[in-house]
Amino acid sequence: MSAPDALISDTVAAVDLGSNSFHMVVARRHHGDLQVLDRLKLMVRLGEGLDRRGRLHPDVRNRALDALQKFGQRLQGLPRGCVRVVGTNTLREMRDARAFMAAAEEALGHPVEVVSGVEEARLIYLGVARSLADDGRRRLVVDIGGGSTELVLGQGLQPRRMDSLEVGCVSITRRFFPEGRWSKRTLNRAELEVGVAVEPVIGHYRDGAWDAAVGASGTIKAVQAVIAELGGDSQCIQRDDLADLRARVLRAGRSDRLDLSGLEADRRPVFAAGVVVLQGIFRALGIERMAVSDGALREGVIHDLVGRIEYHDVRDQTVAALASRYHVDTEHAARVARTADALFEQAAGPWALDGEARRWLDWAARLHEIGLDIAHGGYHRHGEYVARNGDLGGFSGQDQAVLGALIRCHRRKVARKALDAVPESRQHRVWRLVPLLRLAVILHRSRLEEQAPALTLTADGARLTLAFPEGWLATHPLTAADLEAEAQALARVGFTLEIPQGPMPGDDAGGSDGA
Repeated sequence: MSAPDALISDTVAAVDLGSNSFHMVVARRHHGDLQVLDRLKLMVRLGEGLDRRGRLHPDVRNRALDALQKFGQRLQGLPRGCVRVVGTNTLREMRDARAFMAAAEEALGHPVEVVSGVEEARLIYLGVARSLADDGRRRLVVDIGGGSTELVLGQGLQPRRMDSLEVGCVSITRRFFPEGRWSKRTLNRAELEVGVAVEPVIGHYRDGAWDAAVGASGTIKAVQAVIAELGGDSQCIQRDDLADLRARVLRAGRSDRLDLSGLEADRRPVFAAGVVVLQGIFRALGIERMAVSDGALREGVIHDLVGRIEYHDVRDQTVAALASRYHVDTEHAARVARTADALFEQAAGPWALDGEARRWLDWAARLHEIGLDIAHGGYHRHGEYVARNGDLGGFSGQDQAVLGALIRCHRRKVARKALDAVPESRQHRVWRLVPLLRLAVILHRSRLEEQAPALTLTADGARLTLAFPEGWLATHPLTAADLEAEAQALARVGFTLEIPQGPMPGDDAGGSDGA
């Protein structure tokens, strides 16, 4: 697949919209390496603005958008394909996420993606692994965020097991220390909550599953900084040092009394919860010492972005793995994908379709039959469910909504409601991909190992004209009947499909090589 068709710059940027803080890193690609040019961190505590119904408090919303406007100023001039913005737990839980993201995208000048907990874990592991030398050991990576905690087992650059736990320093603070106060009882209850969150996955992370533990991101780095100032190990977090720090937190009793050297003022309101979560992880997983990494989610995002630019998009691997898992007829899917791409080539200019839309169409063509492995009846609906709800490495929630919508709409009635979950900024392009995929599927309905005929597709607004080599439709009456029915199906959703019965425009000889 091609890289984004926007002008690609040597400068790239990643933005991490965390539940506690927003981070941005800007770097330059240079001879296969990344040179960091700028870093910016703003403490926003987005997670504390959510009420029990997932609604964001206006003051927190304004605080967040003000921070994003600052980021947007730094990102001005960078092409769309060179910036990736990801939102995590709070955006996953936010009831009015679409409205907030629309305002966020306006402030940043770039689209915002919401990633699943597992995808967040994958990106965190990539950021950590890229910051460490590959010593061949199996790693346990722990990242405590504002709304969730990610656990990853991996070796080298490859994550093997990824889990996202619904506990974080902001969520624990809101639930157990809402007034910035705590006692022995509330600390113990909070730590028990961490144990409950870890329990369902604990078997994967104990009993020799890893050789070294590595912590990442702000909470763990803050704990390490305070321990070092207290005279503890300056290289890593030791179990005894962490227990001593927890005792100091308990004695303080409230956040405004946490007078600890090395603790930044903006970290103080959620520090006790961060210590409790880390202590709970240490106890549950039997950790004795934990190294601390400079790399985290934002570094993983920027490395993943560079991979996409340089034709190493992990999403292509995910699509191939998903096709294998659901026993897709990959040769047939590849034929559909080639024909869909040939149609795209001819419609892209008139319909203003870009390289991103081209990738959506290719992935959907290769996965349009994944639902067959579940049941033939309504398999397009089964496929939509898998694409929309599965843990797909490299895909954001918006990517999966696009993929699900295209799979759902590739046959039978065109389901307009399938577009409801697709961001408004993508809906127009996705809607125009629907007839291209449907036509490609129809042209290969026989499943014969033959190429589709050379086609001429003309797109003019909602009108499509599809011309075949002279005489081809006469020798393929079933396809002709399918196309007649398809014209009626598309007409019900506002498209006009015309198929001239004469020779193709400019085709004096009649017929040509396959597309």
